Amino acid sequence: MPASNEQNSPVLGPRPEDVTAHYRVPHLLETIRTGLAALGKTPESITVDDLAPIEEFHIGGRPATKEILDQLVLKPGSQVLDIGCGIGGPARFAASAYGVRVCGIDLTAEYVEIGQELCRWVGLAERVSLRQASATALPFTQGTFDAAYMLHVGMNIAEKQTLAREAARVLKPGGLFAVYDVMLMNDEPLKFPLPWAAHAGLSSVDAPNVYKEALQLAGFDVVAERNRRDFAIAFFENLRAKQESAGSPPPLGLHQVMGGDAKVKMANMLENLKAGRLGPCEIIARKRAG
Repeated sequence: MPASNEQNSPVLGPRPEDVTAHYRVPHLLETIRTGLAALGKTPESITVDDLAPIEEFHIGGRPATKEILDQLVLKPGSQVLDIGCGIGGPARFAASAYGVRVCGIDLTAEYVEIGQELCRWVGLAERVSLRQASATALPFTQGTFDAAYMLHVGMNIAEKQTLAREAARVLKPGGLFAVYDVMLMNDEPLKFPLPWAAHAGLSSVDAPNVYKEALQLAGFDVVAERNRRDFAIAFFENLRAKQESAGSPPPLGLHQVMGGDAKVKMANMLENLKAGRLGPCEIIARKRAG
């Protein structure tokens, strides 16, 4: 999920080492191997879709990823940036479904290492490149990318303006930047733990206006936005119903990247959504020419 937060930022926020510690999962690659084996799959036989249950670490999973990427109007051969790529699920999907080349960055080195191995498993190592880096100090030259996106990343990054400026710097004029983050809807205290933060000190969740102001100051024009709260509530309720019906978690799933308190995190997320405190929001912005 998240890509960074500046350690010496004037805006207080979670420390990078605390964010990576939150997301680090011991033996995750072996967990994926074991889950695939339970499904009758091997690294030599899997497809991009086989990995979707565990590698789309955001509300709505693969369908939500597709809806975001469709709005970027991607063309074969385009250079696309995935900010906060995690283990690379959306990046691999983008490369396979749209014929683009994707570079993903994430703060958590283990995610990047696992993601590169998964790229090799599905034959996409030539079109998907993942690297450890900060979203607030992107290691790319100006105007490198045709489009960019981030999926559930900004909730750990206090410096929204630095994040937006960096995205604008590496995008070509006219390039689209898609944001899909969980955002604040009111001032009520949130119930923790949540998927991106065990406690309030790890969370930098902000209101949509904070994002839009940062994007506009960085040289973007917001061209579309959407609050997907109802979609999110249905997603979590369906997920809970499936798990209760099955009696046990599936061999591959988000519970394996959320840790032992995954059920509590998902229950709290649903409670915060229903109470109107949070909403997953899409913002599509275009970098101004000139």
